[in-house]
Amino acid sequence: MASEGPEYIPLLPGSPRRLSPQAGTRGGQGPKHGQQYLQMPGPRAAGLQGSSSRDPGQPCGGESARSSSVSICYRFSLKRLEAPTDASPEGHPSGMVSVGGDGGMDPGAGEFKLCTYKCFHLFFLCTLQNKSQGSIFVRIHAPWQVLAREAEFLKIKVPTKKTYEIKAGGSIAKKFSAALQKLSSPLQPRVPEHSNNKMKNLSYPFSREKMYLYNIQEKDTFFDNATRSRIVITIFISLSSVGINSLIANNIYEAAYPLHDGEYNSPEDDMNDRKLLYQEWARYGVFYKFQPIDLIRKYFGEKIGLYFAWLGLYTSFLIPSSVIGVIVFLYGCATIEEDIPSREMCDQQNAFIMCPLCDKSCDYWNLSSACGTARASHLFDNPATVFFSIFMALWATMFLENWKRLQMRLGYFWDLTGIEEEEEHSRPEYETKVREKMLKESNKSAVQKLQTNTTESGNEDDEDKLTWKDRFPGYLMNFASILFMIALTFSIVFGVIVYRITTAAALSLNKATRSNVRVTVTATAVIINLVVILVLDEIYGAVANWLTKIEVPKTEQTFEERLILKAFLLKFVNAYSPIFYVAFFKGRFVGRPGSYVYVFDGYRMEECAPGGCLMELCIQLSIIMLGKQLIQNNIFEIGVPKLKKLFRKLKDETEAGETDSAHSKRPEQWDLDYSLEPYTGLTPEYMEMIIQFGFVTLFVASFPLAPVFALLNNVIEVRLDAKKFVTELRRPDAVRTKDIGIWFDILSGIGKFSVISNAFVIAITSDFIPRLVYQYSYSHNGTLHGFVNHTLSFFNVSQLKEGTQPENSQFDQEVQFCRFKDYREPPWAPNPYEFSKQYWFVLSARLAFVIIFQNLVMFLSVLVDWMIPDIPTDISDQIKKEKSLLVDFFLKEEHEKLKLMDEPALRSPGVGDRSRSRAASSAPSGQSQPGSVMSSGSQHTNV
Repeated sequence: MASEGPEYIPLLPGSPRRLSPQAGTRGGQGPKHGQQYLQMPGPRAAGLQGSSSRDPGQPCGGESARSSSVSICYRFSLKRLEAPTDASPEGHPSGMVSVGGDGGMDPGAGEFKLCTYKCFHLFFLCTLQNKSQGSIFVRIHAPWQVLAREAEFLKIKVPTKKTYEIKAGGSIAKKFSAALQKLSSPLQPRVPEHSNNKMKNLSYPFSREKMYLYNIQEKDTFFDNATRSRIVITIFISLSSVGINSLIANNIYEAAYPLHDGEYNSPEDDMNDRKLLYQEWARYGVFYKFQPIDLIRKYFGEKIGLYFAWLGLYTSFLIPSSVIGVIVFLYGCATIEEDIPSREMCDQQNAFIMCPLCDKSCDYWNLSSACGTARASHLFDNPATVFFSIFMALWATMFLENWKRLQMRLGYFWDLTGIEEEEEHSRPEYETKVREKMLKESNKSAVQKLQTNTTESGNEDDEDKLTWKDRFPGYLMNFASILFMIALTFSIVFGVIVYRITTAAALSLNKATRSNVRVTVTATAVIINLVVILVLDEIYGAVANWLTKIEVPKTEQTFEERLILKAFLLKFVNAYSPIFYVAFFKGRFVGRPGSYVYVFDGYRMEECAPGGCLMELCIQLSIIMLGKQLIQNNIFEIGVPKLKKLFRKLKDETEAGETDSAHSKRPEQWDLDYSLEPYTGLTPEYMEMIIQFGFVTLFVASFPLAPVFALLNNVIEVRLDAKKFVTELRRPDAVRTKDIGIWFDILSGIGKFSVISNAFVIAITSDFIPRLVYQYSYSHNGTLHGFVNHTLSFFNVSQLKEGTQPENSQFDQEVQFCRFKDYREPPWAPNPYEFSKQYWFVLSARLAFVIIFQNLVMFLSVLVDWMIPDIPTDISDQIKKEKSLLVDFFLKEEHEKLKLMDEPALRSPGVGDRSRSRAASSAPSGQSQPGSVMSSGSQHTNV
């Protein structure tokens, strides 16, 4: 049983990254002169298995430690613990926990001891045993000394005592801003103002030698929770092979997570940030309100704050595009009666006898029977869609430009401007591969390097890294697997095509189903495509993660970027390949009557409807987009976390061999948080919106209502994601970043590719170009009268192949010639059924349109990009002003400091003592007495 008295563990001077296990106390000696020490309240680590369990109502590490630090819990199972030995290895504090199985020492025990010493002796530590779940929680409290030293090492910007006014441009801009703020006041979330919007503190990287610069009223609250959490996590991750990531990867610890502030639905009147976020952000009832971005950033960190800021801007930008899309759709509805081609198709007097759609079982048919399809096609195939395509291309550019401006504005207010890239630490899997590589070396020098690398981080030689030869098998597997997955997607698309062809032929044999063949086949094929997309999305996400792991990237950032690229490539192909088929390939390789292209014996390639494939493309887009958003993005996001939470709770209750009296008490926060779903990153959230962005931009010419459906989804998505982060997930580690990373490049690439895809949709899929060519080159009166007849070619039915003629034709008249949609020479021409001059004219016009459209829209996009500066003018001016004020502030504070140091000689002894005490408070903390806490309560003249 460990002693309950306080025990001293040395806090080594310098960076915590340079800790050594040999630097600890030896032989039970007390603190040495000249060292700094932390007081760790008992019980020590030896009490992890025995006396470590405590009354939940008792303070852990002292209330002062609790209030002045961040709490991070590390959970490991009691099944992995053996009774601690009396003797401890030299260089380690006695009583470290042994980790192992049934007798014998687990290979991870040494790592456990080393990490426990190297990590936890920097902090106030409390072990919390949960017997009912067979687990132990280690709660960490970071004291001020550790926070201050690491904040200085990380160069974290903190507010100084100097404040200045933020000016909002000219008088007109001020009036407009004030009026807008007044009008939008009902939409603002009711959250307390953490700072005056018109005033801002100068920020400067934290330095213990310049404590007099900062407005440190209370050390307990000087660093916010997100910053303290980031500092602690940075220390644990930076410990090379004994970092917390390595220990979790080796199953020594089960989980590590910061604690939520409290319960979000507690009936008590006490308010915390989590409860405030739930009430004003994470409920569907407040969908009309703006997001409290500053509070989100304060609670979750900058990375998650930037995601929700980006999502909010994207959703707000969907409003104007939705309005324009509805106007374009209404224009199609209003002009449907004026559309000459659809009226000609619906006219019963125009006896356009069409060739059979299939062999044997299909009969000749009148074009007027496709009247409904032709009228519906006009809703999306009209001149307004060309304008809308240009508008959406410029919309995408304006959205990206405005995001860059908002990103800079947030970076200014969040003190992200000029932040340096933090030191990247190797992933546990990479370090394991390096050690395995070195163990294969036969000479003793390689073994010596391995032992040196275990205790020192960041000093790898070139020989201790993975070369391209080591990674080549992983690269080869990645290349082959991605090709296989893409081929699998194309094979499934081809399988759906075969289904459509065979089903259409089968339904055509029955008179009862013959009239609805096209609708039935299209609807069922789209549903099959949707199900396949949903299933393959989950599979491809797991495959992309596995492929990235076998590449063994060195850092987490490299791992994340490669994972994003693989997942995006596979999911892009999966989501859009059926749509690309309908848009650009369906009906292009059919052949002609008498010379059709067959997939299998007796099964012809499918054709587009008489009004073109644009209507079918619209149906495909709408069903896949809506189904994907409704099922995958919403139902999965709501249901899956709840099911996982339920299964985890049942598992913990099943594994618990017995319950104690404490089990019936109110659970603590670490128990509640452990039952939540682990945070796995923002990649799924971004990927979901990026795929939606593709639906909105890539094929908007065929589906102008896509922005409307995206807007309706995102209004729910914002609150759904908010509720998930606040109520369903463990609190993520705070990550400081100044942008959204590789996602911006993907968005920019989709925006540029959308220009090309929409150009081909208008030119190839729609009838916009053929109509223009006919109206201005072939029409006798400059109208579209006769356009339908112009697009239909003649075929002599006597030239049909034997066995393909309609059997038992029920057509009411004898047919000599049938019509089919194509530009070919008539049977009586010298070269019958060859492509006509009109075909080549239309084809050249289509290609010319693609080139002109692409260059015009690209030019306008570049022009918009050039006209909108990336950095707002007021932010640029404020940054310059802040630099100037910072220099003046430094000079004034240094002058005040020197003046205070010179005054004691001219003052009385009592006053001089106070002045000397005041000047001494600005000295570096490293010069303070051992065990003391540096003072920062000095008062200075306000500037």
